Amino acid sequence: MKFMLITNNPKLASYAKKCGVGRIFIDLEVNGKQKRQGHLDTLISQHLMSDIPVVKKSINDLELLVRLNPLHNNTQSEVDQAIELGSDLLMLPMFYSANELHEFSRIVDGRVGIIPLVETHNAMLDMHNIVKVSGLSEIYIGLNDLHLDMGLKFMFEPLENGIIDKVVEVIRPTNIPFGFGGIARVGEGVIPGELVLAEHIRLGSSSVILSRTFHRSGNDMRGFAENINLKLELDKLFLKIDGLKCRSSEKIERDRLNMQVSIRQVIKKKL
Repeated sequence: MKFMLITNNPKLASYAKKCGVGRIFIDLEVNGKQKRQGHLDTLISQHLMSDIPVVKKSINDLELLVRLNPLHNNTQSEVDQAIELGSDLLMLPMFYSANELHEFSRIVDGRVGIIPLVETHNAMLDMHNIVKVSGLSEIYIGLNDLHLDMGLKFMFEPLENGIIDKVVEVIRPTNIPFGFGGIARVGEGVIPGELVLAEHIRLGSSSVILSRTFHRSGNDMRGFAENINLKLELDKLFLKIDGLKCRSSEKIERDRLNMQVSIRQVIKKKL
């Protein structure tokens, strides 16, 4: 499992690498994000293109993923600049069809890997064509915007209603790695990290974003160190993974049902 940390702080990125984080994530998406998520308790990053070379230098050979804006008139320039500054992977958010992803792939032109962020209902419905787009290194399913686009009550609801299972059925035969959503610390979060992790292992996911419970919204080394022992928390997750991989089929099903119950309880409170 590759744990991803969203940060533009080079010292924090370097520290995270030493603790076991498998990929650093710089978030440059701003177009339309405030309108979609401004009313929610979600983190909207204030990262800059100039953060890319500084962060990349601090993590050396560790992968640096950069999320750009949805396709727009300046996408070619954004892609060129992000690649020139040191991005290893580029993420396209908020697209609605494989055709848009094909256009992004044409612009990238094989220079770096592409991770499409599937977070619209229309994109989900076009998954059979999305997996055929050239240049994909991975597919990521964004539960936050997806649940909003589908008019659902809770971002983990696509796990409860079987939507993610259906998408994975399309992805799995292609052998393209995939991940989804975010994960809290073990024992924390609206849905505890261990329950979410169990679903990742059941479905065959290979990556997940570390949620704000891993840094309490702080982005400086002093605040980070005061809030969390990152290596300890990651070690807990890795230990959980070892146990989850050894489950019987009966235990896997019980864990899946427990996850569904937890999600339904959250949804019930929102009604």
